[in-house]
Amino acid sequence: MSDFYINLFLDDETLKKIEALELGDQIQEIDGKKAIQVGMTKKDKKKLLKGFKELTFNANDACVLPEEANNTLMNIVLDMKSLDVMKFAITKLYNPLEGRGISGRGTGGR
Repeated sequence: MSDFYINLFLDDETLKKIEALELGDQIQEIDGKKAIQVGMTKKDKKKLLKGFKELTFNANDACVLPEEANNTLMNIVLDMKSLDVMKFAITKLYNPLEGRGISGRGTGGR
């Protein structure tokens, strides 16, 4: 059981793909829409909040990623045929150097 979740809402096409992967038992109804939830740790949440400043979590400790990141995560779920993907996915979703100048990357200020 995870501490935090990312809600991935499903359109008709992705719903069929999820069911074809035999992950249909993981589909939930959230806010009147079909969705799956990808679990994550507190450490993953902290990294995502650094990478996506506008990210908010609801009372159920779940969030929705911006569209591009959401699509990336959905593709990872479909490729890996699992919802247990955050150890791999976090490397694709979080770039610790994003937004930092070249002088801040270990050049010693040279």
